[in-house]
Amino acid sequence: MKLILRILLSAIAVIILANVLPNVSVDSFMTAVIVAVVLSILNLLVKPILVILTLPVTVITFGLFLLIINALIILLADNLIDGFAVGNIWWALIFSLLLSFLQSIFFSLLKEDKS
Repeated sequence: MKLILRILLSAIAVIILANVLPNVSVDSFMTAVIVAVVLSILNLLVKPILVILTLPVTVITFGLFLLIINALIILLADNLIDGFAVGNIWWALIFSLLLSFLQSIFFSLLKEDKS
């Protein structure tokens, strides 16, 4: 149940960001749910591989390259999902940062509600 709530909250965050950011678009709420699921799967499977492969660059940049990896994951989701579009890597970077911020707020509310 908690996983479903987290996916729905992530989908709401995707919808909010698609309405706020000019170069990010989502067709429907169902597409936003699919984006949330695909991003979760990509972060679970692809991101660790990319982090290991780019470890020297990540160490040299003091971890800032992880932001680029997150943007690449967003662009990969853009290529995989038809109703989801991100303008370029800079918009993907902004989307990634704001998505993480919104998710942390929403998930903290979920924890407080559970107590």
